[in-house]
Amino acid sequence: MSKEINIIACIAKNGAIGLNNQLLYHLRADMEHFKALTMGHTIVMGRKTYESLPNGALPHRLNVVISQHTEHIEGCVVCHTHEKALSQAEQLYIIGGASIYRATLPLADHLYLTIVDDEPKVADTYFPAINWAEWKVDSRIEKKEQGLSFTILALHRVIS
Repeated sequence: MSKEINIIACIAKNGAIGLNNQLLYHLRADMEHFKALTMGHTIVMGRKTYESLPNGALPHRLNVVISQHTEHIEGCVVCHTHEKALSQAEQLYIIGGASIYRATLPLADHLYLTIVDDEPKVADTYFPAINWAEWKVDSRIEKKEQGLSFTILALHRVIS
């Protein structure tokens, strides 16, 4: 079986994903989609993303945290390199943050993106630029919630 690397993120039209170590959007449909995709699988995140989780490790998933400075995090596997983190399972979901997305985007097989039709004036964390020519859309769902229009996309890599 070959390794499958999936990236999942909720991003604004301008690529913004966070401010002050918090997500910009808390959309029910996006959260349900995230849960449905990642439940029972391995999720990989950076230390700051882990610290932003309100209740620590996400239940019913193997939580892998990439950190150069931390040795132990309750309920998680801590890895000091991206390579070690990516070796933890055959199917992985990368859930952030920005530096982890940047490091793994060139390796990803699938993208699961919620793209919000919004350009926040204030953000400090951005998703890396996507070369859309490398990706093909598998599914597209248009939604509206909390006065925001957004699109939930599933894509697979066609050019590596």
